[in-house]
Amino acid sequence: MSEEITYKDAGVDIDEGARAVHAIHDAVKSTYRPEVIGDIGGFGGLFSVAALKGMEDPLLVSGTDGVGTKLALAQMAGKHDTVGIDLVAMCVNDIRACGAEPLFFLDYIAIGKLKSEQVAQIVGGIAEGCKQAGCALVGGEMAEHPGVMDPDDYDLSGFAVGAVDRPKMLDPEHVQEGDVVLGLASSGIHSNGYSLVRRAVTEKMTMEELQAPNDELDDMSVLDALLVPTRIYVKSILALLKTGIDVHAVAHITGGGISENLNRALPANVNALLDYGSWDCPAIIKYVVNAAGLSLPEALRTFNMGLGMCVIVPADQADAAAEQLRSTGETVWKVGVIVAGNGEVSYENLF
Repeated sequence: MSEEITYKDAGVDIDEGARAVHAIHDAVKSTYRPEVIGDIGGFGGLFSVAALKGMEDPLLVSGTDGVGTKLALAQMAGKHDTVGIDLVAMCVNDIRACGAEPLFFLDYIAIGKLKSEQVAQIVGGIAEGCKQAGCALVGGEMAEHPGVMDPDDYDLSGFAVGAVDRPKMLDPEHVQEGDVVLGLASSGIHSNGYSLVRRAVTEKMTMEELQAPNDELDDMSVLDALLVPTRIYVKSILALLKTGIDVHAVAHITGGGISENLNRALPANVNALLDYGSWDCPAIIKYVVNAAGLSLPEALRTFNMGLGMCVIVPADQADAAAEQLRSTGETVWKVGVIVAGNGEVSYENLF
């Protein structure tokens, strides 16, 4: 008979996987809403939809996304406790844009070599993101890939499910000429454009340079500034909708920047005319734009440029909407107006 080869010999450590599940138990349970049925470890996550009975025409809304190559910087820095927030943010901010409340979340972690302590940090970040969004982490998967991924490498995917009552769903067709565009401040680069960040910045700097305090970033290091997690806007937008203010549309500013995302919240007969300079751009974004030598139009279709989310409301309700958003912790600017057009984003004072 041939010599026994165990699963562990092949690179998959079942015992370490069990330790990882134990290590994340409390973090996962801290996200539970009353609708969660059961506990971690089942074959499926159970969630009661009894709350939907009060809706006239309930719709389920789903979203999936990842963190992208920002993970390479987290791995470089050995900092794994914030990218989970990014993962949740990219999913829940998307489904919030149509008016849905995120209900539950699932994650997928592909990793070269499972280390329970590292996984606990990653899932701790995911749990923190779920708490910020008010959704429950009801399940996930940790997949060890020896021989396929480097031992220190990992990738993340997330899946969010939410609900909205069809009559209350946000729809670009509600946007009309004369509406005002409110911009909500981003926390930094968020989770898009990091392939360019790495090419233009991190691949040209030593680790010592990346970790040194930087005058252009208010003495924050470049690496720390690049790893600031994506802001989650779910609770602020939910609170705004509950006031009865007539929100016409919301745009989550992700890959493609302002120019390629705000247009997704517009009908075909209008443009969003933004007053460039009416909002602040984070120092780290300016730093990367300068390092890459990007033109302003190119930067506006690559990064969020300081606006993580845009909210479109009637002009006579813009002040009240801005005040409400500020009361929930958002930094808000009136950044533009809706004008006649063909469904595009345009700018004034660009140069």
